[in-house]
Amino acid sequence: MDFQHQQAAHCESGVISALLTHKGLPLSEPMAFGLASALAFAYIPIVKLAGQPLIAYRLPPKYIIKGVCKRLGVNVRFRKFSNPMQGAEELDKAVSAGRLVGLQTSVYYLPYFPEEMRFHFNAHNLIVYGKQGDDYAISDPVFEESVTVASRHLNKARFAKGALAPKGLMYEIDNIPDTINWQKIIPAAIAKNCKIMLGAPLPIIGIKGIRYLSKKIANYRGDAREQRLFLGHIVRMQEEIGTGGAGFRFIYASFLEEAAQKLNNDFLKTMSDRMTAVGDEWRAFALAVVQQCKKSENIDRVSLAQHLLVCAEKEAAVWRELKVWAAKVGK
Repeated sequence: MDFQHQQAAHCESGVISALLTHKGLPLSEPMAFGLASALAFAYIPIVKLAGQPLIAYRLPPKYIIKGVCKRLGVNVRFRKFSNPMQGAEELDKAVSAGRLVGLQTSVYYLPYFPEEMRFHFNAHNLIVYGKQGDDYAISDPVFEESVTVASRHLNKARFAKGALAPKGLMYEIDNIPDTINWQKIIPAAIAKNCKIMLGAPLPIIGIKGIRYLSKKIANYRGDAREQRLFLGHIVRMQEEIGTGGAGFRFIYASFLEEAAQKLNNDFLKTMSDRMTAVGDEWRAFALAVVQQCKKSENIDRVSLAQHLLVCAEKEAAVWRELKVWAAKVGK
């Protein structure tokens, strides 16, 4: 198959970008992410990871694929399987027919990942674009080059158990529209993301959620070890798991820059620069947390909480201006 592998910052946006481009609708990864309105923040204390609350910086798995395809008017076909053998047979049929297939998998069972990068995360996306003998040709956007994986490993990764179990999920692009109305869909996508970040009803979502986490840091009850575990978990979720919170802000800034070019709009270029600065502030916060946790004396949680509030207010200011712009041009 004549397929061009491309590396990406995030697996889901990278995979859907590659699938659409191969189908004849060239779309960058940032444009896929932005049109899906996928940027978010959520602090969910009732969902635990290794005993710590879930902190998310984008909307849930599959949201990017569904969101961008709905926005563009693209038909995408999802299939899950209760029987692993049937799932393998359907994948082989699609590949032998020359079709490009997206899969949801577990990172833990993919042997081409370095051992230190393998963990039980069941929402990793990749593309299968061929098969030779028992080995599948894989385009994994995390890697610089395409890879191969034996069928037994891929099947295990497709049917891993646990949270976000993929259940053999495979997806294909059925068809794409003839034309795209960028003037309409870009403001609509930005308006929806503004609503997620500024208008969520729950105090743990969006900008409210960032402020909520700031209060949690300031008022955290626990000994020095527990404080370091909690703060270290925040940094791990922000900068080490997947693309990371700051990383998603940088992707969205790239989306705004590309949107500015498509619409010939200087305001969006300015917002792109400011969103990049927001990502830089998140990175500075993570560095401050790490430096505090390495200190032998007491952690200054109040200063860290205030630093996170700075992140919240800088980001809120960008979203408020984007909201006004989207409402104006969307009329």
